[in-house]
Amino acid sequence: MTLIRIGGPAALICAATYIVGFVLLLSVLAPLGYGTGQIDPAAVVAFTAENAGLMIAWHSIIYVLNALALAVLVVALHARLTIVTPAWAETTRAIGLIWAALVLGAGMIANVTVEETVRLSATDPEAAVALWRVLHAVELGLGGGNEIAGGVWILGVSLAAWGARVLPRPVSGLGVLVGASGLLTVLPPLGDATGAIFGLGAILWFLGTGFALLRGSNPPH
Repeated sequence: MTLIRIGGPAALICAATYIVGFVLLLSVLAPLGYGTGQIDPAAVVAFTAENAGLMIAWHSIIYVLNALALAVLVVALHARLTIVTPAWAETTRAIGLIWAALVLGAGMIANVTVEETVRLSATDPEAAVALWRVLHAVELGLGGGNEIAGGVWILGVSLAAWGARVLPRPVSGLGVLVGASGLLTVLPPLGDATGAIFGLGAILWFLGTGFALLRGSNPPH
């Protein structure tokens, strides 16, 4: 299997991690306020103390696994784009790898947050809540609360792919909209809504990109 085709499964894995994230947000984690912007820190710490394994598994899927698959996808798309647009290929690879690193860092911090809050909650629940607040803010800053890096990368890749015709036009067009919504997450009044649009749109974009790479059609020279 060529590097470009390896990007196909990587993209599908990225889509799957987003789906897992949304499913848990809308089910098990919904009573804690996840996905509404009104998270109850005390309830989260209490839930985490009883379900540490679930939280670590969730973070490992939505952050760690996603970041590793994303890094492979970034390199695969770079290989495809570099044939016809080398400058864009290099630029998007740099931005994409930065995004992957940020997501991986967010996952590592999220898992450490679980470990430390569980340990501290046994003796000082209030301190555990305070610690969770601080570390959760760091997690959100890196990869969970805004989508600037992801928005720029998907937007850049999609614009390059549109011009070079290395992805189907509908996929590239969707990527432009998804990337733009990611950039809008920096605006507080729009953060939650555009974040949801980015996440749901990214699932479709990853799926479309994944299937296109699996087909392995060669870009025009």
